[in-house]
Amino acid sequence: MTPFPKLHDLYVGRVLLATVLLTWTVLVGLDFVIGGLMPEIDDVGTGDYSFSTALVYVIYTVPRRAYFLFPTAAVIGSLMGLGQLAATSELTALRALGLSRRRVGLAVAMALALLTALMVVNGETLAPWGQRRADALKASARSPDMIVAQYSGLWAREGNTFLNAGGGQERSSADGNGDTWLELQDVHLYEFDGDGRLESIAHAARAEHRDQGWLLHDVTRTWFNEKSVTRTESLQERWESQLDAAALAASAVRPSALTSSALRASIDYRLRNGLDASEYEEPYWGRWFYPFNVLALCLAAVPFAFGTLRSGGLGRRLFVGIVFALGFWLLQTQFVRMASVFKFDFRLAYMIPPVLMLAVSAVLFRRRSG
Repeated sequence: MTPFPKLHDLYVGRVLLATVLLTWTVLVGLDFVIGGLMPEIDDVGTGDYSFSTALVYVIYTVPRRAYFLFPTAAVIGSLMGLGQLAATSELTALRALGLSRRRVGLAVAMALALLTALMVVNGETLAPWGQRRADALKASARSPDMIVAQYSGLWAREGNTFLNAGGGQERSSADGNGDTWLELQDVHLYEFDGDGRLESIAHAARAEHRDQGWLLHDVTRTWFNEKSVTRTESLQERWESQLDAAALAASAVRPSALTSSALRASIDYRLRNGLDASEYEEPYWGRWFYPFNVLALCLAAVPFAFGTLRSGGLGRRLFVGIVFALGFWLLQTQFVRMASVFKFDFRLAYMIPPVLMLAVSAVLFRRRSG
């Protein structure tokens, strides 16, 4: 079986690419309106956040939405394309010309490899860049005293105090009681007097916002007096501030908006300092297994084209594709959550679902070949 594409491979690939792109466009369009624009309408009117700003915000997130929806679009589009070929007996004709089932699977893989490669590049470039721009735009529009810089982290102002944080995320309690709070890392506080003179600089390893207010941890503060400089250190320190924690949480750089190299650096930093790195390991290994998941999921769907979809209409193909995609997504989500709870390797969690799907597909392939 030669690996080079022949005329029948190009024909199958063209049909599949057409149905995948059409499905992808529909899914991204629905997610743009239902999952993107409609939830943002609730925030319109907060500060300078207008409808046009919300529209630009959602447009910035389109590359990320396309990245996450591509696996679903790929399997639904593949099943619809192969089902179309099966329903019109074109697959039967190709089989009569000597096209094997394995060759059909190879044609599917070759057709989707290009789009998958483009999405891998998108996941490292446009998607994180667009998400950071979107978060910065929304944060600055909702709060004029807040800005998110790409390299210097989060900046916020309250009166004569300026805050800079290297990153942050929302945390939740391990006992599952629903308690959540905002945590910022590598926090610097710059305090000025009424004349614009710098009074003090404080550095905290992290800052937490809970119901009782802000709490700084591992604080080193430097005071600038008229003729001297003093320095104090404390393990914990309360910070009386009315900064909007919700706006800060929305503008803090989320792990999904980081590139793989930035995620790797964050993982290494947390492991060196004895901190939990699972929040960064999950998206990091998800990026590595992304192309394998897409191709494995679509190849696992190939046997359905030779039986289940031959006599079914468009509705049946669409139903099978949605069930297939949702089943895989739910299976992998559960394994990833189990890896986070029971602390086993995320690589194993991402590998088991596609391997299981391919194993089931291989069994169906042999039965229908017999």
